[in-house]
This record gives sequence, C-alpha cells and structure tokens, in this order.
Amino acid sequence: MSRGQGHEYYITLFSPEGRLYQVEYAFKAVKTSGLTSVGVRGKDSVVLVTEKRVPDKLIDETSVTNLFSVSDKIGALTTGIPADAKAVVQRMRYEAGDFRLKNGYYCPVDVLCQRIGDLSQLYTQKYQIRSFAVETILGAIDDEFGPQLFKVDPSGHFSGYRAVSSGVKEQECFNYLEKQYRRKPNEELHFEETATLAIQCLQTVISQDFKATDIEVGVVSLANPKFRKLSPEEIEHFLNLIANRD
Repeated sequence: MSRGQGHEYYITLFSPEGRLYQVEYAFKAVKTSGLTSVGVRGKDSVVLVTEKRVPDKLIDETSVTNLFSVSDKIGALTTGIPADAKAVVQRMRYEAGDFRLKNGYYCPVDVLCQRIGDLSQLYTQKYQIRSFAVETILGAIDDEFGPQLFKVDPSGHFSGYRAVSSGVKEQECFNYLEKQYRRKPNEELHFEETATLAIQCLQTVISQDFKATDIEVGVVSLANPKFRKLSPEEIEHFLNLIANRD
C-alpha cells in the first residue's frame, strides 16, 4: 500500500513508516489560525497571552476571543480552528462541573487535562470521527502545588510546563523562553515579571510593537486565584514597562 492509499486518509490506519497522517494533519491545521500563543508559569502566577485578530470590521470585537474560563480557578487558551476550540472548551466545562458536583471541590487542572487528553486520544482511534484541530494551554492555581501550566495537543498528549507556546511561531517562542529561563528560572518570577516575560516573548517573535487591543492576556495568581482577563488599561501598563526597559 503506497502513500495516498488508505492510511493517508483514514485516521485508524498506520502508514508503513508507523505514522498516523490524519493526526499529523491536525497539528498542521492548528497553525492555519495564523496565531501564536504563550503561557508562562511564575512563582506566584500563571499568565496566558495570545494575539487578538478580528477577521472583519463588521464583527463585534468583544465576541472574538481565544481565552476562556473553564471554572473559577482554571483558564484555557486555545489555538487552532475556532469551532473545534469552542467544542473542546464546552467539554472541559462539562468535565470540570461534573467533577465538582460528584466530589464537592474544584477539579484540579491536571485531572482535567487527563480527561480531555483521554478524549482527544480516543478521537484518533475511531474512523467516524476526527481529531480536534486545536491545542489548549491551561493555567490554574492548585490548592496543593500552586501555579500550574499544562498543554493538551490533538493527539491527546499533555504535559506540565514552566513555559509553553502554540501556533505559527511556536518553535521561536520556545527558543526565546528557554534562553530567558537560563538567565532567570521561572520559579523566581513574580506576577509582574511573569506577565512581562509572556508579552515580551510574543512581541519579540512576531517582531511587532503591540497596542493593548492587539493581544489578550489571562492571569491567575495566588493573590487572586480566580482566572480573569486583563483590561486594556492593565495590558497597556505592561506594554509601557517593556517599552521603558528597552
């Protein structure tokens, strides 16, 4: 069987090289959004940053977002096909709510990642469904372990990170974040430093000076463990800090 006969089109068939092409195509589809996202875990906070692009002037910009609140303590940043992203977020909200209803406390972010990862992996095994073309970065404050940062990909794999990226400029962001980590470990970063690092990383790899309306920033911290989005005024404050530093 040559490439193009079966295994390239069916998600349940391995190629002779041991590859699942449809899962690989799902990873490529993530980048069709044209966006880049960054998540950074600090000593006392987690910051999620992504570009904000409104595809048409007639669209209400308040209805366009890639940052979602899954529960009071968990925030999600999605990169990929918007419809798939909303479906994944809806399922995460269901899983988090169901966990709290059954157990009486908020769902830990690692448990939620495990559940969504299992679901995504299941979608790589059945021929009548396809993988979600979305990567999800999750940030939360865990009652036991403090700030937590995870990423779930279309194959169902998930890992915890000190800093992570997704999207078109993913590798460039990883290179920048690794370089900054060698200078100062993320475990030493306070909230303001964490937010500045995340925004500056995105600004550097895209080679663009942002305005407050060009990006979305979501934060969760020990001081305020409820996930929230920063206002344009708060984003402008961090942009000014970066500009003054440069």
